[in-house]
Amino acid sequence: MRLSHSLPVRSASCDDPNLLGAAGLVPVMTLAEQAGLSGLAREHLSVPTDKGAHPDRKVFSLVAGMVAGADSIDDMALVRHGAMGRVFDHPYAPSTLGSFLREFRFGHVRQLDAIAARVLAGLHAHTPVLAGIDGPVMVDIDDSIIEVHGPAKQGAGFGYTGVRGLNSAITTITTAQAAPVIAAQRLRKGACNSARGAHRLIADTLATLTRLRSAGASGPILLRADSAFYGHRAINTALRAGAQVSVTVRQDPRIRAAISEIAADAWTKIEYADAILDEDTGQWVSRAEVAEIPFTAFTSKATRLQVPGRLVVRRIPDFAPAGEGLFDVWRFHAFFTTSDLDTVTADTTHRGHAIIEQVHADLKASALAHLPSGKFNANAAWLVCAVIAFNLTRAAATLGGKRLATATTPTIRRTLICIPARIASSARRITMHLPQRWPWENEWNLLFDNTINRQHTA
Repeated sequence: MRLSHSLPVRSASCDDPNLLGAAGLVPVMTLAEQAGLSGLAREHLSVPTDKGAHPDRKVFSLVAGMVAGADSIDDMALVRHGAMGRVFDHPYAPSTLGSFLREFRFGHVRQLDAIAARVLAGLHAHTPVLAGIDGPVMVDIDDSIIEVHGPAKQGAGFGYTGVRGLNSAITTITTAQAAPVIAAQRLRKGACNSARGAHRLIADTLATLTRLRSAGASGPILLRADSAFYGHRAINTALRAGAQVSVTVRQDPRIRAAISEIAADAWTKIEYADAILDEDTGQWVSRAEVAEIPFTAFTSKATRLQVPGRLVVRRIPDFAPAGEGLFDVWRFHAFFTTSDLDTVTADTTHRGHAIIEQVHADLKASALAHLPSGKFNANAAWLVCAVIAFNLTRAAATLGGKRLATATTPTIRRTLICIPARIASSARRITMHLPQRWPWENEWNLLFDNTINRQHTA
């Protein structure tokens, strides 16, 4: 491929009022309306002063901008280019949206949290984004530091990564048939402990999950978390809500003592890095092994707070240069679980918790690349809008077929959303003309048919 020599480009101008740079916003935001985004914002959001007027239109604009790739207030100009004012009513200026966010207080952020949960329920009703929700469900919780640079950022501090920023905690829901979606979120001070308020986030998530599942749902719910969330408040909150837990534990003296009591013949080799399956015996030839032992968590607490379960331990050889090499030296990774999975399956399932790291990375590659305001609550509201945009994008991809159902947000944006189109009006209707031979034409047509056409035929 090279530039054309027969028809070289010699001029360009931004002067066509009938062009769209993100034609995919039309079906995606139609899906947002079907899920109730505008109606919920109008009903539940009560931001004061004239800057809080028309909250439904402003939240709609913020989410649309994020779906199209905006990661700052200035980027919200994406919703005002070309023919956007013809296919959408009242696309707001970035300055107006910034003023709107700065009026948020903690209560308004919580109102937006409730809207996000209800929009997820609406997406579940209109798309297969949560297919298999009545079967086994994995709930993951984790936090991440979003780096900030402005000297006036409220709440910024140095967290566990040593980076100055704000702390975003999220929970995700994953099923055997669907990629993870975000069920709850919270923005916190950068220097806060990871477990701060985790029990509330878990309670919100499990309450949302109960509303999403049918009355006859029988699949188990498993909460997975790393060692930062190993505490009696978080675990007991999950158990009271009917969930099982699988939580990494720190290597304190009590845990080390429990590991030392595991019999030498109790270890089972597992599929791990560089493992080979022996076809004759059906056993793994592996350096990694797992075993378990009964364990009661939080014995230093009151009896009602203690949790019986088991400790599942994975060990791998420690190839540190220290020592003579006469004896095997192991590194241990242990987690506490109340599930009824067998030892090997419990270990494999727990390792799947890493999927939430991909969700954090996805958010940071999209709207959470920056936290745009100096006001803490404005940034907290921005996080909630980013979560709504993430779930909406994920749901839209499921309507485009299996090819993009588990794709990341940047991939979905590149293939289904940021598509150029020219609009043409006829008989008071608009037709969008997209590029010929678009590689993802079939997926885009499926999305369009499942939103725009279904809406008009319903």
